[in-house]
Amino acid sequence: MRRDRLAGMVMMLGSGLSTQVGASVAALAFPVIGPVGVVAIRQWVAGAVLLAVGRPRLRSITARQWRPVLGLAAVFAVMNVSLYTAIDRVGLGLAVTLEFLGPLAVALLASRRVLDLLCALAAAPAVVLLTRPQATTDYLGVGLGLLAAVCWACYILLNRAVGRELPGATGSAAAAGVSGLVYIPIGVIMLWHHPPTLAAASYALVAGVLSSAVPFLVDLLTLRRVTAQFFGVFMSVNPVLAALVGLVVLDQHLGPLDWLAIGVIVSANAVAISFGGRADAVPQVSSNDAADHSLVPVGACDVVHGVPDGLVTPRFGKVSADGERRSSRATQ
Repeated sequence: MRRDRLAGMVMMLGSGLSTQVGASVAALAFPVIGPVGVVAIRQWVAGAVLLAVGRPRLRSITARQWRPVLGLAAVFAVMNVSLYTAIDRVGLGLAVTLEFLGPLAVALLASRRVLDLLCALAAAPAVVLLTRPQATTDYLGVGLGLLAAVCWACYILLNRAVGRELPGATGSAAAAGVSGLVYIPIGVIMLWHHPPTLAAASYALVAGVLSSAVPFLVDLLTLRRVTAQFFGVFMSVNPVLAALVGLVVLDQHLGPLDWLAIGVIVSANAVAISFGGRADAVPQVSSNDAADHSLVPVGACDVVHGVPDGLVTPRFGKVSADGERRSSRATQ
């Protein structure tokens, strides 16, 4: 068991680094094709990966089931372009930290516990400190980072609805495919007006692989070795990884107060997960499956953005339409 956990930790570290390195590599293409052009290529890669892995039977999806799927597709489209534009304006570390407020907010708002209130009280001043007004503050970049957080929160809630309607990765795969289709005309227009160099196109493709395909496959293996709760706590360090990768790859420096704020937000997220309870609205499962400490079945994992939402907020105890415990990863 110790060997499995150690292997899981190494794999989670690799997954987190892959996601953030992918985002930093994407930033290298911004000066040539812009964040929207990079996101378009990334969405095409993510859509192709998810459709290949999920293999959804699109004809079997009813009109009622398509509604949350289309909502999820819209969230994918807005979330990634807002995050990447925020990265372009305020840097990788700050943008990813702001985005992490989405799942943290959903977790805290779903709880009535004093501990979660304390986590919120700790995180709130850290957010103010991180976005404190200064002469050089890019308010649009901060706003886009917060928009990405709102999108991630919406993703969590929408993915629960999709999970009730469609089994396995069907819903997320269909949503990623739709989002990729939406970005075809957008990407064509952007790349027509901003012709990509070979290097820029390569950066965007590498970003799609590192931030979508690699984390998805690694997490499938990781979730066989560690618990959902342990996964969620460990992956809470993504903002720290983002700040470090931003420093090393993009030479983006953060001040001591920024590092302090990131540490507080990461700690609040980790505490909320470590001592997480279950929301009242959670569907009931058998006693063998109910514990948040149980391993998550990976046969029906669906990929979306950065950290599996069901693991960031394990109290939601997501179940799929067939009663299986599920997880989700978003395409960050």
